[in-house]
Amino acid sequence: MEKSAKILNESGMHARPAGAFVKMATSFTSDIQIETNGKTLNAKSIMNLLSLGLKKDDEIRIIANGDDEKEAVEALANLVNSKFGE
Repeated sequence: MEKSAKILNESGMHARPAGAFVKMATSFTSDIQIETNGKTLNAKSIMNLLSLGLKKDDEIRIIANGDDEKEAVEALANLVNSKFGE
């Protein structure tokens, strides 16, 4: 299961939103990856997310495989679309 999302918050995915993303991703049992600009990384690692240097308007794909993949993709896409609560 996968879904695309756009980073909407002005400051991009800095430490706080990346932490929120990882916290939510780790709450699911599915394998979750994030893909952007030809890179695909484990979305349960804050260092991986920060290394992407995601900025406002960057497109990402959230990819999940496992028992709760649909719920994981929907929840994480909603988190990104909510500007990580900022």
